[in-house]
Amino acid sequence: MTSQMIGIIGGSGLYKIEGIKDIETVLIDTPFGKPSDSFTIGTLEGRKVSFLPRHGKNHTILPSELNFRANIYGMKKLGVEYIIAVSAVGSMKEEIRPLDIVIPDQFFDRTVKRVSTFFGDGLVGHVSFADPICSALANTLYTAAKSHNVRVHKGGTYLCMEGPLFSTRAESNVYRQWGVSVIGMTNLQEAKLAREAEICYSTLAMATDYDCWHVSEEPVTLEMILENLNKNVETAKKILKAAIPKIELKRSCECASAAKNAIVTHKDFIPETTKKKLDVIFGKYIR
Repeated sequence: MTSQMIGIIGGSGLYKIEGIKDIETVLIDTPFGKPSDSFTIGTLEGRKVSFLPRHGKNHTILPSELNFRANIYGMKKLGVEYIIAVSAVGSMKEEIRPLDIVIPDQFFDRTVKRVSTFFGDGLVGHVSFADPICSALANTLYTAAKSHNVRVHKGGTYLCMEGPLFSTRAESNVYRQWGVSVIGMTNLQEAKLAREAEICYSTLAMATDYDCWHVSEEPVTLEMILENLNKNVETAKKILKAAIPKIELKRSCECASAAKNAIVTHKDFIPETTKKKLDVIFGKYIR
């Protein structure tokens, strides 16, 4: 078994994964506060994994309340090199049916309250984010989904909204005009922070509904979402188990060195407190 670790962030409905062996529960303190929950460390399909329930194991954290920096910092500290983010989403296109899986390759930000960078406190940097998803990891997830004959869509834009309320019809119709594929409330900040932390990131988006734009469907309700969510969670687990042993042992993508030329502030001018706080994330560049 390789020592390389693969992170899994479970969204709504995915609070644990059966089949993880040699389980160890790890609590991590970070300079940014507490992550959503403890990390479950173990082996799945012969690979070392770290699982974190995004909203807590009892689903007690709103999307806007998530401590994204602590969650990604914790993954980085554990040695995670890949993150698979499982999320419930609404479909914004007719061809993406409820219960379909989408592996987006773009994001669009409609959040207003969230911190989504490790930079600051005397350290300035700008990491490239034109292509926010690791294509190698996305391809692996897509192949795994196809192997289980799942209706899966490769590519598309995930619009990240603030929440916790769902969209109005006016908002939903405008987003449709923008050409987005799915709508959710969590993945963009994770993707940004993972890129800064040089972790490969890809989303496994599980469509639960047609949002509220689809006039021939009932407006989206929690009951509708939960029913489809439970079905999709089982599909996601199958995909994860098929994908994890196929993930590359040696990374050849640009994610692995994303911050190499991104830091503007000379290390001599970065406050020592900031260097200490961000040693896990940027240490090799700022020491």
